[in-house]
Amino acid sequence: MSVPASFNAFRIHNDDAGYRAGVEAVGIDDLAPGEVVIKTAYSSVNFKDALAGTGEGKILRKFPLVGGIDVAGHVVASSDGKFKEGDAVLVTGCGLSETRDGGYSQYARLQAQWVVPLPSGLSLRESMVLGTAGFTAALALHRMLDNRQTPEHGPLAVSGATGGVGSLALDIFSRAGFEVHAISGKPEQTDYLKSIGAHQVFGRDALQTQRPMESARFGGGLDNVGGPMLASLLAQTAPYGNVATAGLAATHALETTVMPFIIRGVSLLGIASAGTARAIRDEIWQRLGSQWKPAHLDRICTREVGLAQLAQVFPAMLAGGSLGRTLVVI
Repeated sequence: MSVPASFNAFRIHNDDAGYRAGVEAVGIDDLAPGEVVIKTAYSSVNFKDALAGTGEGKILRKFPLVGGIDVAGHVVASSDGKFKEGDAVLVTGCGLSETRDGGYSQYARLQAQWVVPLPSGLSLRESMVLGTAGFTAALALHRMLDNRQTPEHGPLAVSGATGGVGSLALDIFSRAGFEVHAISGKPEQTDYLKSIGAHQVFGRDALQTQRPMESARFGGGLDNVGGPMLASLLAQTAPYGNVATAGLAATHALETTVMPFIIRGVSLLGIASAGTARAIRDEIWQRLGSQWKPAHLDRICTREVGLAQLAQVFPAMLAGGSLGRTLVVI
């Protein structure tokens, strides 16, 4: 299959005319070099994409670039022997929409070292409902299990539970045999949260504390918020439990004490999904296509948009108004 001379992409600029983004025609030689060219089927919208698309965060390290940190599609050309025309593949993170052109394009040119064959248990659509959000949630679970987290420690708390990472974490952690408790500032979404795996739902204010430690309520958890919420989770985690940190929806700051760490042996695990080593990346995607595959992907995918609607999605996401996952159909 040949690549057309021009095709549509959502491209981000920052020059003398200012910071701007929108759909424009590009050619394959406008894209960053790579060994694998795919015809894109799907991408997704993540918090990082909203920051990049609006300029609210310093995500891109060079301009112009095509946005989108996730991409999935079929190979149309490859100079790497591991991939052939027609192969279904995906990439999440790995410099997309940061140092390289991303997935918001009808065609994408990718580095073979980061291209993942589509797991047999997933469709291309399902892989992008998961995307970076699902990979992040699964990586958090992987790190907790590596540090000997078990269901016997107690329930896992998930903050920012209505967002993409939070929603998928509820489902993935439940599938892995954990009781999961959702923490959310959206009480109107309680039924949604319970329908995707939450055993209990707490308001964000119900758990916050200024004390260095409280009674242990959770075996561990995943925080997507930062700041006081993360400090509160640490203060309420059982001995030798793990709290993974994966987001900063409220703030990047963290004011806490060493007491949960030196009295209860609590561990704080950082989750940096974009640069995950290839061997771990492959292992997690295989699990996402099998024993960790969420049971409620259709419910968690709450919106589908095309390239032309992307700019309308970003502001609401940055304002905390998103629910579940937004799939980009290309």
